[in-house]
This record gives sequence, structure tokens and C-alpha cells, in this order.
Amino acid sequence: MSQVSKEDVLRTLEGVSHPAIGGSIVEKNLVSDIFIADGKVYFSITVAANLAEKLEPLRIAAENAVKSMDGVDAAMVALTAEKKPGAAPAPAKGPSPAQQQQPPQKAGVPGVGAIIAVASGKGGVGKSTTAVNLALGLQAIGLRVGILDADIYGPSMPRLLNVGGQPEQTGERMLRPKEAYGLKVMSMGFLVAEETPMIWRGPMVVSALTQMLREVDWGELDVIVVDMPPGTGDAQLTMAQKVPLAGAVIVSTPQDLALIDARKGLNMFKKVDVPLLGLIENMSYFQCPSCGERSNIFGHGGARDEAERIGVPFLGEVPLHMGIRENSDAGTPVVVAQPDGPHALIFREIAEKVRDQLHGSAQAEVAAPRIVFE
Repeated sequence: MSQVSKEDVLRTLEGVSHPAIGGSIVEKNLVSDIFIADGKVYFSITVAANLAEKLEPLRIAAENAVKSMDGVDAAMVALTAEKKPGAAPAPAKGPSPAQQQQPPQKAGVPGVGAIIAVASGKGGVGKSTTAVNLALGLQAIGLRVGILDADIYGPSMPRLLNVGGQPEQTGERMLRPKEAYGLKVMSMGFLVAEETPMIWRGPMVVSALTQMLREVDWGELDVIVVDMPPGTGDAQLTMAQKVPLAGAVIVSTPQDLALIDARKGLNMFKKVDVPLLGLIENMSYFQCPSCGERSNIFGHGGARDEAERIGVPFLGEVPLHMGIRENSDAGTPVVVAQPDGPHALIFREIAEKVRDQLHGSAQAEVAAPRIVFE
């Protein structure tokens, strides 16, 4: 297979144009962020915000043009809307009082009952390990589960689940998720090599996340667990605003520094009206395997106290234990490697609480319909 260069891509895109921009996207210097890895090409097209919706056919034409190139297996194109400096937003027609009170509808994923986010305010708290064991815990209590690795810059699921290879294409623009231990899995780690750095700006990350969620043939699932990137940036905000999240689980370690960042994540989900399913305290304590003495290396109980303070459920404590780390590194999460062990039990109990929270939210929505006075 011939190696495709950025120059090859730009030459191909010279033939892509639209009357609204008055020339080709290359001539108008609208193409940026070209990234090529393993036969796949990613780039963005920057257009004026008021033309974004009208130029969706342009994005599709550019994607198809690059897909047709020799040496290209797939292409992913983001249409980036850019507002001119100093431009005031166009006046909007006034909605009715009922429309003002109704939040915009978020498109769901066909066949998927609920989508939950597992998030943290900062990296290094064991969020991905917690997310995969929570997903397996939900499966162990009888649910059909998928997991989406939304950490574009640092995907973990290929390593945590010991699964690799490129996803198969099932139809036009649809990918078949990989499977591991009964979970359906999608990750950017399946599309690029583990050592390849993803040097992308926000719009490309958002586009990739949207496609991995909506252009994957997930089938019939009770829940998708989304392993969110750490922090409160573009990816997190996009998922919270555009995806009908049934709730969010926040992972933190006990110490004050981690809890400060966890609060940011909690507040972000609150502001965009995503229900908080609860907090998990990871690395909660260490129990010496030789003498049995318990040590609170990072403190203890901080996440429980924070959950009580803000009035959200506390889902459980996960210890700092070598077995959890070793199984994660080996691609055999502790819930499947030692299903009858104490740590698998902890994750199943957390999964049961999450399931109960999901059922409680659904019942609350049915029992308390929205009433609008006009």
C-alpha cells in the first residue's frame, strides 16, 4: 500500500468546492489539522458559522474524495464553524413560553437504553480502570453493556481489555464495535497505533467522539458506559450537551487535591442538567497483603464526605491493590479475572447501585411529567 502524504490529500481536495465559498476548499485555505495514520486520514474544514449547516454536503464530498485515494482506508472530516471577530449573533425569533421552558432534544443511539459517563476532574485517579470494571460489573448483574473509550488523546480500552485490530465496516459510514469479555467496545485506539500521538484541536476531537458514538453499530444494549477524558474541556462538554446522558459517575481519590478537581466535574454536569449517579472513591485505602494492616495512603473518606455534603449518592470504596493493577495491565480486569474475589464484589455492588439509580431516574421522569403554564 502506497504511503499517502498531506500534499497528496491537498491535491485531491483541490477539486472539492461549493458555490457558497466561491472556490475550492484548498484555494480558500479552509483545510487544516491534516493527520494521517495507518491508512486513515483526518482533517477539518473551517467555514463561517452561518454557513455550517448549508455546507454539510461539502464535508461529505471532501470525505468521499479522500476515501477514494489509493492507500486510504478511511477518512474522518470535521466541519468547524468559525464566527467572524466582532460579529454579533443574529437576532432569533422569540419562542413561545412553552418552548422557552423545554430543553432541546438530544438524539439518542438506536437500540441503546441508557448512556452513562464515567468522569474525573483530573487524570491519574484510576478512572478508566474503574469504568471498565463498572461496565463488567453491570454485565455481571445481567445487563447488556457496551463501553465507549472517549479519551481521544489517551485511549485505554485496547490495553485494559486486551483487544485490538481495526473495526470492520458494516455499511455506509457504520463500524462494527470490537468485543471483549462480552462487552461491545469502541476506541480511537483501534483506529491508530498505540504510540501515535493525537495532535488535534477541539473540533476534531468532538467530531471523532460523535462518529464513534453514532456511526457504530452497537446493536441492542441496556447501557453504554462512556470512559470520559479527564477534566472539563471540549470533549466533556460536547458529550454532556449533545448526548442524552442518563447520568454521570465521578471517580476521585480521597485527598483534597483530587476532590477539588472532582467538584469541577460535578458542577459541569449539574450546569448541563445531567443527573449525578454518584461518587466512587478509588485508591481508598491500602491493606498490606502480608500483615493485614490497613493504611490510608491518600487519606480516606473524602469522596464519601463530599457526596454527603452535596447530596449525591456515594457508590463505594475501591482499595489500592496490586491485583487490580496487575489485572488491568494484563488486559484481564479484576471482575472477569477473579469474579468471586473481594474486589469484583465491590464493583458488582457499585454496579447494582448505578443500576438502581438509573431505574430511579426513569421512574421519576414517568411519575413527574413536565407541566408548562402559558
